[in-house]
Amino acid sequence: MPISVICPSCKARFTVSDQFAGQTGPCPKCKKPIKIPEPAAQSVVIHEPERAAVTSAGTGRAPTAPLKRRDRPVRLTAFLITAAGAVAFMASAAALPMVFGPAGSSDEGIPAWLLLLGSFTVAVPCVMLGYAAVRNRELEPYRGQHLIVRTLICSLVYASLWGLRGLIPAEQTAEMWQWFTIAPLFVTAGALAALATLDLDWGTAAIHFSFYVLFTSLLRWLAGLSPL
Repeated sequence: MPISVICPSCKARFTVSDQFAGQTGPCPKCKKPIKIPEPAAQSVVIHEPERAAVTSAGTGRAPTAPLKRRDRPVRLTAFLITAAGAVAFMASAAALPMVFGPAGSSDEGIPAWLLLLGSFTVAVPCVMLGYAAVRNRELEPYRGQHLIVRTLICSLVYASLWGLRGLIPAEQTAEMWQWFTIAPLFVTAGALAALATLDLDWGTAAIHFSFYVLFTSLLRWLAGLSPL
């Protein structure tokens, strides 16, 4: 590495090879003797790392720190509206026997298509409210059109499971112990629907579907039907 030398007499600046370090020679300008200094050991300076920039606004740099995501909890008004809707659903279910006659009467009873339509209508707010309650707070939530589409798909699966329930003969579900072999199949199917559409964990997906089953079972009981 070349050594920078300054002549003490004429102040001329020049460089010489490091192989002449420690030797004495004439200045190329004034010809006076100059002793070539030994090369100074280069010191390594460790600088303190820059503080992470949370935002790049006004700095022209990309942020180096992770951006904090603010979780938006469900507003109180949404819960109040949902509660009012739940009361309306329960009142409608209690009024069905007055319109179509009590279950087991000589009348035809509540039409199957109305029960399926009601199960889907109830599923939509249950799926949305349940998603807001049990979703993974570490993930960015679905909003807008994406949430609507996923909610409708999940609600359709939930309602279809009630339709499949109606195909099971009554004698196979008359006793509670019989549900120990049937219920896991329905819970698994409902949890898979919530898992695929809403990105829930397996446990929270099962809770999400169970919330819908409990509420629809309450509506069936109010309508004079078998809860399960």
